Amino acid sequence: MSDTILRIVGVPGSPYSRKLRAVLRYRRIAYAWVALGSAEHRTLPRPKVELLPQLIMTGADGSAEALTDSTPLIRRLEALHDGRSVVPPDPAVAFLDALVEDYADEWLTKAMFHYRWAFAPDIAQAAAILPRWSMPAAPATDLDAAGRAFADRQIGRLGVVGSNATTAATIEDSYRRLLAILDSRLTGSRFVMGNRPGSADFALYGQLTQLVGFDPTPRAIALEQAPRILAWVDLVEDLSGLEPKESDWIARDEATIALAPLLQEIGRVYAPFLVANAEALARGAEAVTCVIDGSPWTQKPFPYQGKCLGWLREGWTRLAAADRATLAPVLADTGCDLLFR
Repeated sequence: MSDTILRIVGVPGSPYSRKLRAVLRYRRIAYAWVALGSAEHRTLPRPKVELLPQLIMTGADGSAEALTDSTPLIRRLEALHDGRSVVPPDPAVAFLDALVEDYADEWLTKAMFHYRWAFAPDIAQAAAILPRWSMPAAPATDLDAAGRAFADRQIGRLGVVGSNATTAATIEDSYRRLLAILDSRLTGSRFVMGNRPGSADFALYGQLTQLVGFDPTPRAIALEQAPRILAWVDLVEDLSGLEPKESDWIARDEATIALAPLLQEIGRVYAPFLVANAEALARGAEAVTCVIDGSPWTQKPFPYQGKCLGWLREGWTRLAAADRATLAPVLADTGCDLLFR
């Protein structure tokens, strides 16, 4: 186990920064939070691609390097630090955990981006607050200008994540269904993956820190429909005091039942998108066009999400035949088998 204090560069408005920081807190891995744009940040190495969060780790040559992408970083931390794992030990359950994590990271973020940059009150709040996280001491005039410029840029990127007039209702309906599904799942269970959190819990938490913790429109929806979720997000923020037991993980037989509603939502919206996106990338098409939940969907192809489908399929093929046999019925019943045909 490494005794080095890790540095994580992020901002409160980044769901992936919040996801990774919450994992570090839960796993009791020593870290220092470095605000994006701060004097401390300027002394650190920069990643190849300027994404958040950035975890400063020791590279193969012994020098510090900045790494990005929360999911592989969490798996890397699993190899470096013992105890308080966020990956279930049962391979079948771990596969479901990874599938839900991917859904949260790559589909639920569409709702996060949509609500923040498609509704006037949310745009106004984000434009006012986000620049003040990275430039807290700047003059108000500079911050206001930066907020307007950032908002304009993000609004222009709505089409990249799939938010547009054609897809808006599908995104919003899916968000409301997720709130109901999570509210039901978290009735009687502290976390999605049982009475201890898995990577899926932290991925859902990361997106929900914005949807129910910051942006006014989706927060109001959650407060009316599922106030439990607002409280849950606050609790997952710091789970360093939780004392988990191995028996707290959901058992595989229970998982195929308890997670079925969430898997059904994944099969309903995320699976058809991932497959259509991959097909568009393979054809070199300029747009993804498909039907999701009975409604047309169109957006630009997203190369990273093409990789996500590849990683999910690799995970499926690595499972033992008995584990695939356990999962095959629930994947077929929920439509998630589309991902692995």
